[in-house]
Amino acid sequence: MSPSRDQRERLVVGVDAGGTWVRVRAMADLRRVASLTHPASAVPELATFLHTVWRRRGWTRTQVTALVVAARGVWLPRERRVLRRRLAGLARRVDVIADVEAAWHATLGAERGVLVLSGTGSIALGRDARGRWARAGGLGPLLGDEGSAFWIGREWLRATADERVRRRFATAPHAVRAVAALAPRVVARARRGQRPAARIVADAQAHLAAQAAAVARALRLPAPIVIGGAGSVMDDRWFAAGVRQALARAGVRANWRESGGEPVDAAVRLAAALSARAR
Repeated sequence: MSPSRDQRERLVVGVDAGGTWVRVRAMADLRRVASLTHPASAVPELATFLHTVWRRRGWTRTQVTALVVAARGVWLPRERRVLRRRLAGLARRVDVIADVEAAWHATLGAERGVLVLSGTGSIALGRDARGRWARAGGLGPLLGDEGSAFWIGREWLRATADERVRRRFATAPHAVRAVAALAPRVVARARRGQRPAARIVADAQAHLAAQAAAVARALRLPAPIVIGGAGSVMDDRWFAAGVRQALARAGVRANWRESGGEPVDAAVRLAAALSARAR
């Protein structure tokens, strides 16, 4: 009798559930066996979506030795416990972290320092040598996200678009994503020295630098501070260089760290470590 699938293949799975995309990656013995990407707008409820993925793939709790989910909006321990309970049937061991923590691990690993994340939203996240965390920003499009793709796109519309165009974006089905999608064009205009794009981008870079400086002060991180960038906006090297210059103007002496990969890859590595610890 041939061995069952559970006997043949043990999996570790990482999930990055951010504001724009939900990415799922599964590995078996350092070999990728599945990689899925869905728009976050098409995933109205994360736990239900993941249970559906498991059913379609034929994965079982016995087969998946560890699952790490990096999810948007799960800062509080209670929020993490609630989601972890809903996912308990998917893997032998389940851990839930914030999506920005996965970006941290992808870029900074175990080091102390500050992560400046600017994608659809924005946040600065820091950790000290004792493992204490501090954050600035990350309040979402209604109350924050300064320096993010959404913020850049919104400021561009305010500065250049007429009422008809602004209304079209404001009433779009996925308005935040639609406005954020304008950011690459605004950054490209700023790189060419066009106003008001240059002013908007400079303000965005200053906001991100101020968030990073606030986190560094809160944790009393010694200089030079390891600082890394993550997210679609920070992936633009010209834009990131401007953030580094803004940090210097703010008096922050930094050692810059390039991104070490995608947050979903970090989630997979954390799942593998979780599986190994349990052996």
